[in-house]
Amino acid sequence: MASPDTAGELEQLITRYNDAWNEHDLELLLSFHAPDMVFENHTAGERAEGSAVRDHIAAIFANWPDLTFAGRRLYVRDGLVVSEWTATATAADGRRLEWDGVDVFPCENGLILRKDVYSAAHRPRVR
Repeated sequence: MASPDTAGELEQLITRYNDAWNEHDLELLLSFHAPDMVFENHTAGERAEGSAVRDHIAAIFANWPDLTFAGRRLYVRDGLVVSEWTATATAADGRRLEWDGVDVFPCENGLILRKDVYSAAHRPRVR
């Protein structure tokens, strides 16, 4: 049986994880995380750990109810995934926004240990 941390297995994991983000399926998203997972958005200066990650992601979905992500590139090696993406969402004033970003995912035992986010959300494009 293949290790859950091989490049092939992690590519499948991140594909399912990204689908869960686009479906806003909080429970499914959390099932991909290690119990002590760290979600850190370095651009926004936000960090949540462990059980606090649930509320952090729920707040993202509440603030951006139509938020979706389109993958641009995926780099996978054993134990690590780097994902380039473009996010699209509607701002409170009705403007359609999009911005690019990168997630870095160290993984262990088939679970995401960290989600380090770097993005251009502070200067989105108006579509």
